[in-house]
This record gives sequence, structure tokens and C-alpha cells, in this order.
Amino acid sequence: MTYTVQQIADALGAEAAGDTTLQIDSAAEPGDAGASDLALAMSPKYAEALGSGAARAAILWPDADWQALGLKAAIFVARPRMAMSGVTAMLDTGQWDQAGIHAAAVIDPSAELGEGVSVGPFTVIGARARIGAGSAIGPHCTIGKDAVLGPDARLREMVSIGARATIGARFIAQPGARIGADGFSFVTPEVSGVENVRRTMGDQAGARAQSWLRIHSLGAVTIGDDVEVGANATIDNGTIRDTAIGDGSKLDNLVHVGHNTRVGRDCLLCGQVGISGSVEIGNNVVLGGQVGVVDNIYIGDGAIAAGGSKILSNLPAGRVVMGYPAVRMETHTEIYKAQRRLPRLARDVETLKKAVSKQGSSD
Repeated sequence: MTYTVQQIADALGAEAAGDTTLQIDSAAEPGDAGASDLALAMSPKYAEALGSGAARAAILWPDADWQALGLKAAIFVARPRMAMSGVTAMLDTGQWDQAGIHAAAVIDPSAELGEGVSVGPFTVIGARARIGAGSAIGPHCTIGKDAVLGPDARLREMVSIGARATIGARFIAQPGARIGADGFSFVTPEVSGVENVRRTMGDQAGARAQSWLRIHSLGAVTIGDDVEVGANATIDNGTIRDTAIGDGSKLDNLVHVGHNTRVGRDCLLCGQVGISGSVEIGNNVVLGGQVGVVDNIYIGDGAIAAGGSKILSNLPAGRVVMGYPAVRMETHTEIYKAQRRLPRLARDVETLKKAVSKQGSSD
């Protein structure tokens, strides 16, 4: 695929200057750009590398002197990352050119595939599954019985979607995503040591060992439109109700969503986030990398948790937290500052102790 500089500028809603008929077939960093590449130099510090490459056209910051940079054409943008979204969407050639149903795919006769669906080799599609029109199912995928996948889905290799899952339009799953595993839910025949600890907060010396019995997952997973699930992310089935992910939410690699949890619309769950069971998460929530969330709490709309935070209690809407346990970010900052001062404080206390001790000896 090739585009002119003007076509790219129009798609971005941006202004262009110079020879806007130049053909672009790829994007590159300024120092690596060739003659047919669009160099991404949205700030002066990146533009310094243009001389090391052979770019004729670049995306620049507003009012940049493109001619002084030796360019034939330029596109001017105020929001670099927004421009990156548009440019990469235009120039993305996808992961494979697969078309149609591969001969090595195994598709149950009762499954329904919409118009234009492609299915890769060694993929298995179960009984009564329904795949929306225009979807591309990669190799080595598994789609369980009675699962529903909306139109224009994109499943990379080795994605599995469990039985009865319901997924909306334009779903994207990166390699190895697992949707619809059984929930991690077990119980002991008698009250367990874990239950006692939660009640008493005490040690369990001499506690009797017990076996664990599975609580089966009768629910499934429901996912809205325009959701993306990262590589090796996992979403467990609900116990009775479905685990749910709202429209527009994005889950990074290695994110885990436990059984019965409900995630709202347009949430961002970054890498290695772990969410326990039965958590209620509002809309537009952002959880940074390696955030952990304890079970049976709620997180209000618009809340943000910094990376590595451990959320152990309910968060109201709009709350920004950090730390372990997670507290308001400004509170955590004050605690951190105080911790940094502890060695000096200890030295000061020791000096005062010695002074008092000497004074007492002289008396």
C-alpha cells in the first residue's frame, strides 16, 4: 500500500507543505528513513537525526522549518501520539495474507461463518459457534461450542475462546490470549485455615490440612465492541453470571481477569495487571503495569492506579492511587519522602541519645 503525503495529511486532519504528491509506503524513525518512508520527527530532538537518513518527507511539529531540514514535503501535527495512531493504522499491512478456509482447519458442520471469514490452518471451531462477517481467525486457534464472535474480529495465532463466550464487533486478540477458562474457585468441606485467617488475622499453628473442591463455572465471558486483549492474557468464566469486559476496553499482555469480575467501558489494563474475582470496575479506569486488585471490591469511574500498586479496598470515582497498600498518590509521595528521611532521623536520634546520656553522666 502506498499513499501520497497529501492523502496521509487528509486522513490525519493535518496541514501539509511541499511536494505533497510524494509516494509513501512505510514509516520510519528519522535516522533510518529511506526515500519512500515517512520520517516520524514530531519534535526538534527527533528532527536532529533527519540528516542521517534519506527521508524526503516527515511528520513535524507545528511551524517547523521543513525546508531547512532538507525535506521535500512535511505534515504538521500538534498531537504526536494521535498522529501515530492514524499513520500506523494506514500503513499496517497486517500479520498474514490468508484468505478463505484453510484445508487443515476443523470446523463443526453446525458452526456458522459469516461472509468473508478466513480461518487459518489447524484452527478448531466448535459446534454452533458463530463467526461474524469479515473476521480473520489465525492458525492454531480454538473457538468453543456456542461461542459468538462479532464482525471484523482479528484473532492472532493460538488464541482460544471458550464455550458460550459472547464477543462484540472488531475484537482483537493477540497471540496466546485465553478467554473462557474455568474460574479459580475452590472450597474445603469444612471451614479452611484461609477462611479463619481472613476472620481472625492470626496465625494458623496446628491447622489441619484439607482438600480443595472445585466450584464449577456455569457462567461464561461477555465482551463488548472494540475490545483488544493482549498476548497471553486470560479472562476466566464467571461462576454463575458472566465475567464481562465493556466496549472499548484494552487489556495488555499477561493481564488476568478473575471470575465474575466486570470491567467497564474504555478501561486500560496494562501489562501483568491481576484482578481477583468478583471485582466491579467502572468506566475509563486505568491500571498501570503489575497492579493487583483484591477480590470483592469496586473501583469507581475514572480511577487511576500507578504501576505496581496493590488495591486492597474500594476506590471512589476519580481517585488516583499508588503504593502497597494503594493510597492517594499525594499521600504515598509524602510517605516515600518520610521513608527517605528515616536514616537521617535515626542518626539524629542516636546523636541526641548520646548527648542526653553525657549530660546525665555529668550530673
